[in-house]
Amino acid sequence: MSDAAATPLRVFAPGSLREAFEALAPQHREAGGPDWHAAFAAAGLLRERIEAGAPADLFASANLAHPRALAAEGGWDGPLVFAHNTLCAIAAPHWRGGSDELLDAMLDPRVRLGTSTPRADPCGDYALAMFERAEALRPGARDALAAKALALTGGPQSPRPPEGRNTYAWVMAEHSLDLFITYRTNGQRARRDWPELRTVELPDTLGVRADYGVAWRRGAGPVAEAAARWLLGGTARATLADHGFELP
Repeated sequence: MSDAAATPLRVFAPGSLREAFEALAPQHREAGGPDWHAAFAAAGLLRERIEAGAPADLFASANLAHPRALAAEGGWDGPLVFAHNTLCAIAAPHWRGGSDELLDAMLDPRVRLGTSTPRADPCGDYALAMFERAEALRPGARDALAAKALALTGGPQSPRPPEGRNTYAWVMAEHSLDLFITYRTNGQRARRDWPELRTVELPDTLGVRADYGVAWRRGAGPVAEAAARWLLGGTARATLADHGFELP
């Protein structure tokens, strides 16, 4: 292994990729690439850290806007789209409705609705995009949903769950939520923590797709770009699919 390949890559990635990237890191090493020293947080917060001078070589984001902004500022290349996700609703055990009842439920003043934090976390931005789609179906829905939704995860001041607890399962219980809008992969992990939760697919009329992109720091050398492109290869694609992501 060359000296460049022996130097660990500093990888910034969103929390929704934590389990997948923890599985991918040893696979990347087995393929001849360097180790990954990974930091996980909401992509908007990670971008702010990079812009403030935090050292990173690879930046994976749950949207394309953040890596494109870094590329526009200079010093970064990409992004490459390597995965997709979709939104779902995590439903508390007492809520027994289905996809066709979601919009009425979310608009019901009695229903407690949670989301991630817009701007800091792309998942919160995707929730706002879903509210925009609801507006086309029900005039006034966008503002009503934005006003009632509790932004509880992914923000700079968002509370952290106790050690060993899944963020979304804990937030559902801690805030007595009925529904929480998040990625389908997050919903799957929440159910491992609290099996009585359900994940409810959004109807096609409300569906929003999340595009995951990866950018690399130009000064990190060819190993950073190679790692980004490795995410588009067969081994990485299989692992991402195993963790519930859709593939481009």
